[in-house]
Order: sequence, then C-alpha cells, then structure tokens
Amino acid sequence: MQVNITESWKHILKEEFDKPYFNELTSFVKNEYENHTCFPKGSDIFAAFDYCAFEDIKVVIIGQDPYHGVGQANGLCFSVHDGIAHPPSLINIFKEIEADVNIPYPKSGDLSRWAKQGVLLLNATLTVRAHEAGSHQKKGWEEFTDAVISKISEKKSDVIFLLWGGFAKKKGKKIDKAKHHVLESGHPSPLSANRGYWFGNKHFSQTNTILKEKGIFTIDW
Repeated sequence: MQVNITESWKHILKEEFDKPYFNELTSFVKNEYENHTCFPKGSDIFAAFDYCAFEDIKVVIIGQDPYHGVGQANGLCFSVHDGIAHPPSLINIFKEIEADVNIPYPKSGDLSRWAKQGVLLLNATLTVRAHEAGSHQKKGWEEFTDAVISKISEKKSDVIFLLWGGFAKKKGKKIDKAKHHVLESGHPSPLSANRGYWFGNKHFSQTNTILKEKGIFTIDW
C-alpha cells in the first residue's frame, strides 16, 4: 500500500506513518490487494483525506467498514459511486435529511459533495476484502483512525462530530467534548433505524445551526 495522502494531512500524521504498527498494516494491505479482491480501489483508500483537507474540517462523520460489494466503496464512509444503488444505511441518511432540512432525495449517492464542504467522511477501517465484512479489522486501521480523531480533537476547535451507533460512539472517547460538539444517535442501518434510534435525530439541521452560530458557512446537504 502506497500512502498517497495530501500534504496537509501528511504533516499532521507523519509520526503515525513512521510507527511499527503502520508498517505492518501497510504490508498486510498490500498482500491482501495482491491476493484478493479488496475495496475500495487502491487510489481511493485515503479519499476521505484527499477531499477534505485538515484545515477545512467542519464536521466529522465516522463509519465502520467500507462497503464490501462490487463497485460500492469509494473511500468515503456511507458514500457510493454515481450509478450504484444506494445501500440501506445511505437510504435512511437521505430520508432523514429529506425530513430534517427539506432537501429532496438525491439521485447520487456520492457524498464527495459533502467532503468538499469540510465534512470528513472517515471509516474506522479503510479497506475490506470483497464480500467479507470486517475482514480488515484489528490489523492496525483502528489505531490509525484513532490517531486521526485525536489529532483533530487536539489541534482544532468547534468541530462537529456526528457519532452514529455504538461503534462510532466508542471512537468518541478520543474527542475533547469541552472544545468540540458531539451529536450522537443510533446507526442509520435498518436494524437500528426501524427500532426508532435514527429517524428524527435532526443532526443535519443541528449541525448547520451550530455552524451558523459560529459564523461558519453551513453545509449544503
């Protein structure tokens, strides 16, 4: 795996790239991509960082694994390429946006339009083997993304973290809640959403209210 990451992030994360665990992770990912079908494609592994520079971060959304179906994952959590059917979690995200901020359900599931506005769409694990959910967990990615969250928490202020579901909430332990804004709800997956833990969280309008109060451009969801 070649770490092809933008300069703003390279500077922030340099010490992580030099750690033994990251060298082991790199070897593991390289071997996986050489011997198995893995997602996203190699050039998209660090897409979340490519689309959203460190200095531009306003909002952080934390996912778990990339999608493991063919053609779905594009390196941004919950996002899929244009022309790909929207997975259930993304459908529920768009339904909540429709109800919360009155934006019509979009044709495109590509969330790079959010990332370009300062939304870091970060999966906890950045790669996965095809059709095997969780197959690249506990190989080092979690330590790396913990470090990313810690750096954001340490070096920035007034970032809005949207933590959806138990997995994301655990990641929230790395956030200094005295200097950042943390909104929590259930996960948008059907299992959680159908039990009443997702719909009505109003995270999208709440996010824009906070940004507006801080004099920061709001997000066009």
